Amino acid sequence: MITQKMKYALKALLALADEAAKPVPQALTIEEIARRSGTPKRFLEHILLEVRNAGTIASTRGRSGGYSLIKAPRDISISELLRLIDGPIAPLPCLSRRSYQRCEDCTDEASCRIRKIFAEVFWSYLLIIESLTLEDMLKSAEVTSAVLRETEPGE
Repeated sequence: MITQKMKYALKALLALADEAAKPVPQALTIEEIARRSGTPKRFLEHILLEVRNAGTIASTRGRSGGYSLIKAPRDISISELLRLIDGPIAPLPCLSRRSYQRCEDCTDEASCRIRKIFAEVFWSYLLIIESLTLEDMLKSAEVTSAVLRETEPGE
């Protein structure tokens, strides 16, 4: 399950991506990102700092300052963002590629039935989540909106 913090990060990045797609994009203030994304401003400051430090967005100061994407949406990996914001994504520490730790109560990983069943599920999840980008989320929203418009009652 993703955290509320991750949801806020995704909403903020989607707002920045929508702005970046405009013919003349502008940097967005934190207040504007909060308004467009429906995210509380007090949470955004910390989240945007983490995402900026990871090299996904930039911030500028001054009258026309704010935040903007410095990577294309197709280059912003959802799994990398998930790891940045929420930490390891494996359901067990012994399955994590980047934060591997042997389970304290495990005597033999090779024969651990808990590890085996969760490994199967996790690898399937990992194949999907590691292929997703911010661009996929943008396209998904466009497809969903088009489908909803086509199926509105009374037409």
